[in-house]
This record gives sequence, C-alpha cells and structure tokens, in this order.
Amino acid sequence: MLDRLTGLEVFGKVTETGSFSAAGRALGLSQTMVTKHIAALETRLGVTLFHRTTRKLSLTEAGRRYLEASGRILADMEAADAAVAADRFEPRGVLRLNAPVAFGVRQIAPLLFEFEQRHPLVSVDLGLNDRTVDLADEGWDLAIRIGVLADSSLIARRLAPCSTIVCAAPSYLAAHGTPKSVASLAAHNCLGYTLSRLAGAEQWTFGAKADVALKVSGNLRSNNGEALRAAAIAGQGLIYHPTFFVADDLRAGTLVAVTLDHPTIELGGVYAVYLPDRNPPAKVHAFIDFVAERFGPEPPWERAVS
Repeated sequence: MLDRLTGLEVFGKVTETGSFSAAGRALGLSQTMVTKHIAALETRLGVTLFHRTTRKLSLTEAGRRYLEASGRILADMEAADAAVAADRFEPRGVLRLNAPVAFGVRQIAPLLFEFEQRHPLVSVDLGLNDRTVDLADEGWDLAIRIGVLADSSLIARRLAPCSTIVCAAPSYLAAHGTPKSVASLAAHNCLGYTLSRLAGAEQWTFGAKADVALKVSGNLRSNNGEALRAAAIAGQGLIYHPTFFVADDLRAGTLVAVTLDHPTIELGGVYAVYLPDRNPPAKVHAFIDFVAERFGPEPPWERAVS
C-alpha cells in the first residue's frame, strides 16, 4: 500500500508543475511511480482528479475541491518540517533538563539566567531529584549525572571532575581537635550519608584507588546531604561530601577542610547525558557547550578548595 502522505505530496506537485514527469523530477520519483501514486489516490477517493489529454493535465471539479482541502494539510506539513529543521540549527523551544538536587540548586540554577540571555528562544524546565530518571520515558532532553556512569546507550559528555572533601565547622574542630590521619577519624563524630557506598554512614573510603577504608560512627545519619551539611555547620561533627556541595561554605569559613594522610576519593565526574540521535536539537548542544565553558578547565567549586 502506497503511503498516503506521499500520495498527497505527489498530487500537490503534479498540480503545481502540470505534468507527471515534471512532478517526478521535482520529487526524485520516476514518472511510473508518480502515476501509481495518483492512481492509488483516485482509487481510494473513488473520483477522477485529473482530466488527461495528450497535450496537458487539468483538474476535475473533484480535483479542485481536493486541492483546496489538501493544500492546507500540505502547508501544515511544510511548516512542521521547517520547525523541526530549525530546531536542529537554532537553539529554541523548551529544554527539559534534569539534575541531582544539590548540584542543580548550587551549580546549575545560577547559570540559567546567563544561558537564557545568550539563547532567548530557549526556556528551561528544570527538574531536580536524586534518582536516575529515564530520559525517553519521562521526556527529558538532557540530564546531569555524577559519578561513574553505568553502561547504557546514552550519549555522555564529561563536564567536570567531582572530588570530595572531609570538613567540619571551626567550632567542632576547636572543641574536639583536628584529625590528621584517616585512622584518627575513628575518635570523631562522623555524620553519615546513608545513600553513599564510599562515604556512607558506617564506612568512609580514601586513597587514589579507593583502597583505604575506615569504619566510622556518629550520632547522625541521613539520606539527605543538605541535612548533614546543616548539622556540620552547627558544629555537630565531620562530613564527607562532594566539593560542589560545600564550596560556598568553605569560602565563607563556616566549614573548614580537614587534610588527612590519604587523599579523598574522586566520584568519577560530572556528565551531561542525552538520548542517541544523529541530529540532536540545537538547544541540547547549546546548553552542554555553555556549561562546559563555565565549568572548565577548573570548575568553580574546585577553586574554592585548591
């Protein structure tokens, strides 16, 4: 069965050019195929669309009525094609962006005004949550992910490193002393993040190869990093957080970095991920390029601790 939309397009081109052969050349079809499309259209409609003579083609009354009605459809199709094509070259439309809560609030949201000034035809729908969203099922154009990425069909671009830091409030360190080694953390109140495997509520891991582990304990554990940060600022204990999470506090002096005898772990990196597409919308590339420019070569949160 021949495609109905193609048949409609062929009909429009035949009326425009006045011949089957000219319509075929314009559409990249053989004259035989043009004839088959018109015949299939007439069969389906049950009418004759063209008067055919040896000298010329002319529309029948039914053909003229059909042209008037189908012209609106063809115009809408051309407009739709043009809109989609424009999306590939000019950043425009709504960018649906998902990011982890803390990173989105601290590092992404402050950049959006500048991005939208650069690209005034783009608006951003920012979703924040700490679960791994399904871009296709949930309709996200782009997601920011942190850590070591799982194997998937998604396209990923690394935007920045993601290091970690042990820190505490000056009041806590004044009252309990500053630990100098990983082993000495055992004597401190370590506030644990229950969702982390490497810097969790019961064990903190250190070393360039994440091969130095220490059992820790404390009087607060939480699945929310913001709650642990607030407790640390209040002087309750030590926290082991990504640097992007506490950079502003380190600059302000409300938290102080603790240097130990083994390096803290790297979390893999900050990545932008999007669905595989031979021609992703320009708004996706524009945002990724913008964020990469603002984060590199050394992201602002790393400058706070360097």
